[in-house]
Amino acid sequence: MFTVTKRMEISGAHHLALDYPSKCSKLHGHNWVIEVTLQAETLDKNGMVYDFAKTKEFVGQLDHAYLNDYMPEGKNPTAENIAKLICEKIPYCVKVSVQETEGNVATYER
Repeated sequence: MFTVTKRMEISGAHHLALDYPSKCSKLHGHNWVIEVTLQAETLDKNGMVYDFAKTKEFVGQLDHAYLNDYMPEGKNPTAENIAKLICEKIPYCVKVSVQETEGNVATYER
């Protein structure tokens, strides 16, 4: 099994629709650290699981974006939901960790 990991940093804004009072209900932003892990039994003809540049393409769309616009209707752009969204969009993805702030990390694994 081959495993590759790409670490990226983006800036993005969001707000959360919560059922309790929270400052996160207001529009705000973070400098997100995103780590994407891909796995494959075999390598492609170029000797890769998947090109690192292609891995960055979808995550790059989220840079300096309003993350609420990327979520399926009714889903909050929490770190947990963002991790799942990214994992579902990138081929061979098995794990995504999203660090919203220092010490706060959410991980989605297939």
